[in-house]
Amino acid sequence: MNTIHTCIWQEEPEADNTYATHRARCHGFDVYGAMLGRARWAEMIYLLFCGEAASLRQAALLDVLAVALANPGPRDASVHAAMCGGIGGSPAAASLIAALAVGAGASSGAREVHDAMQVWARCADNPANWLTEWESAVQPPVDPVDDIWPPAGHPPGFDPHGTSIALTVRQTLAACASCDVGPRLDWLQAHHVALEAAAGLPLALSGVAAAAFADLGLDPQQGEMLFLLLRLPGAAVHALEQSGKHYRDFPFPALDLRNDPQQGVPS
Repeated sequence: MNTIHTCIWQEEPEADNTYATHRARCHGFDVYGAMLGRARWAEMIYLLFCGEAASLRQAALLDVLAVALANPGPRDASVHAAMCGGIGGSPAAASLIAALAVGAGASSGAREVHDAMQVWARCADNPANWLTEWESAVQPPVDPVDDIWPPAGHPPGFDPHGTSIALTVRQTLAACASCDVGPRLDWLQAHHVALEAAAGLPLALSGVAAAAFADLGLDPQQGEMLFLLLRLPGAAVHALEQSGKHYRDFPFPALDLRNDPQQGVPS
């Protein structure tokens, strides 16, 4: 009997069809025989990423974060990209890929979460260490060939366009910290004002997500990947909403081009 397995997943085929799965285990847990109908979505995601069952508090934190990140909204560049795909008649996969590509970067994207998690790993709860890390984070890499990501130009996890912390960020931080999973969210809630003063920028949702992922035990690569995944529902529904509409109905202000090629260049 052929058994397909990785460190994450083990499959046993049906006796009469080697292409059909008889039993599937995720890190040893029988997914369809034991978890299905009993486990929450957050518990399955935690098991996949972390390789062990989530505690009630860990699952609750992941649920809170999933709701907060589910729809970044049309102001977000990744959702805007998916909307452009939808109104342009692109297939579903193309709209989602556009959202992933645009939402992957180091400025408000998944790479920023990755970089913020690296700061957490190196600095813990020492503000002086954070300032040192920020100084290096905004500098160009010594050898740009070794790094495909250009410097973001601002401390990761903070809003480069903001002047004060957004209400939604405060609400997300409070809800995540209330799950009482790890020390980072509690420390961030208590010290974010001081960090914002030091950074000269308000805390962003990416910074809260980075602290939450770190408290859940994820490494920066896992946090980067999960951040991309959790934001896709909003991109999907906004792309669907635009599908089939005329481009003039796109819900963003039209550009008034003074040198519109169709109208000719004004004299």
